[in-house]
Amino acid sequence: MSRHYTSALSALFGRFASKEFPSIIQHIINAGYVKMMGLDMREFRAPSSYKTLNKLFTRAIELPRKLPEDRSKLISGVDGLITDYGTITEGRAYQIKGMSYDIKSLFGEYHKEAVGKVEGGEFINFYLSPKDYHRYHMPLDLKISSLTHIPGKLYPVNFPLLHNMPDLFIENERVVIEAEDSKGRTHILVLVGALNVGKMVVTFEPNVQTNSEIREPRHYTYKELSVERGELFGWFEMGSTLVTFSPKGSIVTEIAINQKVSFGDVLGEII
Repeated sequence: MSRHYTSALSALFGRFASKEFPSIIQHIINAGYVKMMGLDMREFRAPSSYKTLNKLFTRAIELPRKLPEDRSKLISGVDGLITDYGTITEGRAYQIKGMSYDIKSLFGEYHKEAVGKVEGGEFINFYLSPKDYHRYHMPLDLKISSLTHIPGKLYPVNFPLLHNMPDLFIENERVVIEAEDSKGRTHILVLVGALNVGKMVVTFEPNVQTNSEIREPRHYTYKELSVERGELFGWFEMGSTLVTFSPKGSIVTEIAINQKVSFGDVLGEII
């Protein structure tokens, strides 16, 4: 299978974004991006301190955000926009209102049993725009059981395509993480790639190389891998989407469609 044009374009942009230009040129590139996208840099270093555009994309927060002390609180693991949420019904969820998809196809062959485990539960879609903080953190305490990297295309995940392209999440490259909470209930987190740099980094699995020459899914399993609520587990290089799937009766959410959320915000209760 030949490489899709979206992956080739993303790789080309990725080379530009990862190139370290002379300081004066890099300063102009970074300052221009901050102004064009309207980045709020109050929690981060000065734009000129990042040696590549990609370093600016994947910037870390300089001062840790305060998380709720109550461990029963479900938090947002990202800065982003909730584009949709709701109940998983007959194995289907929504990429946006009116555009449903089959979660069995999204999860892939290694996570078939998880489809039944989250039936009747809740899904939440978080869209990270190019101006958002691009790192992702755990929304609750989880023990990671497995991860699958599923190669695919890298279409944009913006509103026009969400509304008009069926199965956008399934078409795109993604990383599927299966985990259990403290009560042994299965939760799924899906990182969805997008146009431009197109890379997704997972800190606990360095073998994941997205937007590469890999053409078949690669699966990894874990025995004793726990990640605490709020802990960093990777980042997008450019904006994209994270989707969470939780089993019925495991969480109660207090959220709204088109709600802007920040990492650490309380989204509901873990019950």
